Amino acid sequence: MIRLRHFAPALLAVLALTACQPEPPPPPKKKTPTQIVESDTLEGGAISTAPVRNGSAPYAAVSRQNARIDWSPMTLPEEDQAWLSCELDYETKGDGAPLASLDRKALTAALQTCREPGVLRLRYHGHIGADFTALIERVTRLADELDIDKRVLDIDSTGGQVEDAIRAGDFIAESRWTIWVREGSQCHSACVFILSAGDTRRIAGRVGIHRIIRMSSTASTRAELNAELRVVYDRVRAYLERNGAAVAVADLMMAVPNRSLRLLTADELKRYGLDGANPAQDDLDRLRLMRKCGEDFVNRRDAFVLAFDRRCRGSQDQLGGLNDCGLDLRKDFGFPDRTCPAESPLAEFDRAQTSASGEAADGQSAGKPAP
Repeated sequence: MIRLRHFAPALLAVLALTACQPEPPPPPKKKTPTQIVESDTLEGGAISTAPVRNGSAPYAAVSRQNARIDWSPMTLPEEDQAWLSCELDYETKGDGAPLASLDRKALTAALQTCREPGVLRLRYHGHIGADFTALIERVTRLADELDIDKRVLDIDSTGGQVEDAIRAGDFIAESRWTIWVREGSQCHSACVFILSAGDTRRIAGRVGIHRIIRMSSTASTRAELNAELRVVYDRVRAYLERNGAAVAVADLMMAVPNRSLRLLTADELKRYGLDGANPAQDDLDRLRLMRKCGEDFVNRRDAFVLAFDRRCRGSQDQLGGLNDCGLDLRKDFGFPDRTCPAESPLAEFDRAQTSASGEAADGQSAGKPAP
């Protein structure tokens, strides 16, 4: 029989040697990716052209109730594209019908098909400028008139004009839009201001920032240019603050050369208030939902949001998978709620599903195969 005591001295020596060994170093922290890009890929950028003077006040938010919509005939520039769909499933249903004309009659006809499901998805690929702002204003106004209250902006943009992005963002902020940056898409520079304005933001693509460029500046020295930029960044900070994003985003932009692109990590997007529920809107929703749906509804909704962040974010690299994860998870919290179905998390999918089921039933009753 082998006696363990014969091995005791050797075992003690091994344990003592192991105890003296230093702990392995922690794994290196993942660096925030900074991508150096060529000038032609920064075509959108973050460009400011509005006149400034020292001491000028930041732009005040323009209320959509008071905004006058210019319905002059217009089309998007050739390099910009927009599609309209009443389906949220872009993977199997595609992007929808292209919007060739943005006049009132053409847009009304396009939006009529979304009236029954009460859901629209506007896919936009292009620059942020006056045309994009007009598109958002016109689609929003007609969606109000047609009672289409679930709205998704499915965006892919390298940026554009800062002042147009702020105008469009303030309009979006009062209009109950969800913003998607799906896989393969990007939201860079001035597009980040659009992202910050959404009630809810879902991100599977890339979000990047860099320094604002002053065009048509009269500055002749670095000090004069910096003075102009301070005015612009004051406007940006005020915009970010009223739309629930961290003003630190503006400071971070200042530190990234405009020929480079700082890609924000998932942790940074959450920390700066650019992903998930909009903090500013969430405060308003809590008050409204408490009055309409009760304390239990609000508590379950808050618990769902926390569980969604833990279980779904980071485990999904596609927007479709992120949405599917949320739809499956919400069953654990009693959603969709019978009393407040329209206010339940991801209710836009319920509206689309209800409409599809109704169309299938109509088709069967008429002797037609269900779609």
